[in-house]
Amino acid sequence: MMLGLALRTLKSRAAGFAGTFVALLLGAAVLSACGILLESGIRAGSPPERYAAADVLVTGRQDVELTLKDVDGSTLKQSQPLPERVPLRASLAERIRKVPGVRAVTEDDGATVRLATAAGRSVPGRHGSAPQAHNWSGLALGDFRLTRGHAPRTAGEAVLDTELAGRAGIRPGDTVRLMTASVPRAYTVSGLVALDDGRAPRQSVLFLTGPGLRRLGPAAYAFGVRATPGTSPGRLADALRSALGDDRLAVHTGEGRGRAEFLDVAVSGSDLTVLAGAVGGNVLLIAVFVLYATSALSVRHRRREIALLRAIGTTPGQLRRMLAAEAAVTGLVAGLLGCPLGLLLVHSLRDRFAGHGIVPPDFALAVSPLPFLAAVLVTVLTALAAVLTAGLRASRIRPTEALGEAAVEPAGLGRGRRITGGVLLALSAGVFVTGLVQHADFLTLVGLANSLVLLLVIAGAVLGPLLARTAVRLLSPLLERTGVTGHLAAANSRANAGRLAGAITPLILAVSFASTVVFTQTTALRESADQIRSGLLADHVLTAPAGVSPDLAAKARGLGQVAAATGLVKSKVVAAGELMGAQEAVSLSAQGVDPRALTATLDLRTREGDLASLAPGTVALSTTAASWLGLGVGDTARLHLGDGTPFRGRVIAVYGRGLGFADVTLDHDLLLAHTTRKADTSVLVRAAPRAHGLSHALAGLAAAYPGTTVRSGLTADDQLAEQRANAWVNYLVVGVIIAYTAITVVNSLAMTTAARRREFALLRLSGTARRQVAGMMRRESAVVVLAGVGTGTLLSVFPLLLVALALGGTPWPAVPPLGYAVIAGALAVLATVGVMVPTRLLLRIRPVEAIGVRE
Repeated sequence: MMLGLALRTLKSRAAGFAGTFVALLLGAAVLSACGILLESGIRAGSPPERYAAADVLVTGRQDVELTLKDVDGSTLKQSQPLPERVPLRASLAERIRKVPGVRAVTEDDGATVRLATAAGRSVPGRHGSAPQAHNWSGLALGDFRLTRGHAPRTAGEAVLDTELAGRAGIRPGDTVRLMTASVPRAYTVSGLVALDDGRAPRQSVLFLTGPGLRRLGPAAYAFGVRATPGTSPGRLADALRSALGDDRLAVHTGEGRGRAEFLDVAVSGSDLTVLAGAVGGNVLLIAVFVLYATSALSVRHRRREIALLRAIGTTPGQLRRMLAAEAAVTGLVAGLLGCPLGLLLVHSLRDRFAGHGIVPPDFALAVSPLPFLAAVLVTVLTALAAVLTAGLRASRIRPTEALGEAAVEPAGLGRGRRITGGVLLALSAGVFVTGLVQHADFLTLVGLANSLVLLLVIAGAVLGPLLARTAVRLLSPLLERTGVTGHLAAANSRANAGRLAGAITPLILAVSFASTVVFTQTTALRESADQIRSGLLADHVLTAPAGVSPDLAAKARGLGQVAAATGLVKSKVVAAGELMGAQEAVSLSAQGVDPRALTATLDLRTREGDLASLAPGTVALSTTAASWLGLGVGDTARLHLGDGTPFRGRVIAVYGRGLGFADVTLDHDLLLAHTTRKADTSVLVRAAPRAHGLSHALAGLAAAYPGTTVRSGLTADDQLAEQRANAWVNYLVVGVIIAYTAITVVNSLAMTTAARRREFALLRLSGTARRQVAGMMRRESAVVVLAGVGTGTLLSVFPLLLVALALGGTPWPAVPPLGYAVIAGALAVLATVGVMVPTRLLLRIRPVEAIGVRE
């Protein structure tokens, strides 16, 4: 019975449910898109190319597993992906050959190279990644075949894939120059290869003889294994795992070979999993608040209907079942229609992620029914939770009081909400004061700022009606000074402040949340850029898009005009961090610098210790990393380098400019040896006193390395690319928040305004002009905008202050006026549209017709 009543209610009140439906529709679309991204990140992979003919592949394990302690003292294991390829020992081949079922073992050696034509034009690999050089004997592991020319016969010959050769304008017989850790070496192109199916390879490759590849300093990437006849790949893989018995090795079959071949896909898949979870979690949080506000307003407008049902004997349980049925039907339909929109949205998001370097341009999405089913289920449950919470008080009212209470505006907040709101505000104050006291601890401040945002947002939702009434009392005197229309607006606002709360509360939530997210990013980027400008002591920087050969720094040091020079190599390290008493695996940015030139080329702003004592067995940490790892000068840092190699080093210094440079600073040669590219990001050069002609001399050095240029400093865009990508993700979250707010505010105000047609008709019949009614509504919308935007701005100040203290040590966040104007202006326009468009439509109705419309 309640389901039938719910369906009839939905049919007769379709306009009233439109806002809720659109909010649920958008939520289902975003959640399904995030679900697809999450699944794609987990299942990230690409079909194997160089390893397609191998039955089983043995590689290094591309993640490190740490044993961590939880808050309760129990232990758990957590994995963190490794950004650098894990090298293997050549002796492993003999162990593999001894395993029963193995017919043949082929070693795949590789090196990341930078390729240039004989004329000196640098040629990047496909999709912008660096080309990979491999031994010719490894060709048998994949689907490549020789299409032109012949196999390399000498150390000076190379075979290129046809796509790379075509972009470089190279044919067999031409000369190419390859660079790794030394000056370019010349090779003659002896032939071209292509995939059997004619596709361009996902990663640009070239093949050399064993001696020719050894000139480039290769490493053993993998061992391809072929099974004896009658031995399945799965059974052979199990035998290899059992025989090798080394948790630092990984054995792959099927699609796992593709993940092992294309490391960028596996690493970006892990990052995408984290990002999808973060975006989806924020969307779900905002959806709960938005739907609660919309549902509460819908129930408020149905007070008379609910009162009548109670008066004729409908029980609270029946009312709740009716509301639940309405929500379930609305959520189900919105979820089913939102999922196709999510499929369209996820492709756009994938392209955006690729544009910001978060995933490769050809990252493939994994689409299955699971994300859609989860999105529909979450949408329905969210709708149910919102409507049942909003309608709890209305369903409990006694029949004898129902009609009487429905006729008047509720007097104020219930006791429970006042107590809850008070407790939340007290907790917020405690968190803020604690943050001010703990300003030296980066992680404490960041954790407290995040907690404070959540507490204030929830407190704003709980105390929304009270905040609205307070704002109305403050703004009413100003309204009354604007004439008759202002007096009418003030009187209406005072008498019906509760109905404005349905629009003011979402504005408060949107402004506070959006401002905190956006201006946290702008503060971090400002601080990072300031640190780069202030911390760079080098006069010149040598850089190239694909990296700089490490021997260039040594050559620069040999110039008479140079006081100090160092290569700057970038990577990441993995460690066990601690937050709120629980450990978790963390990935920290790392840089390698020559200790002899560190203090001459960089000023990292030493807080403790002495950076000049950096050595291969020591490490320097930023204040962020020191706080996260709980380490200080003299302690021993236990890290895993980018290729998984364990490192134990004594902390010799803690510095303050980690945002602009890196969280961990290590010896240059140590870190370089554990990277895949074996190349520097740049070379920092400090001029000697009264040196002349250094720029010309450096330009002469750079000319010998195609693609290398001389700059006067490090560019923030190059240094902060990862931070800017993370900032974009947060801006995406803000965009979703504003979209949700648009739905809520416009729908709430439109519903509230539409319900006042009889009031408008009565005003006009009593002599009030149409323009006066419109003026009254403009002033009421101004109250909504000023109250919502003003309160939201005030609430965002406190967490932003803690963020600024954490990032820069000063209580001044970076708030671009244009950015704030966009947030506040967009929401103000939405609120005004939500009031004035329905007002204009209602004023077109003749008063005598509108006064007789039933409620």
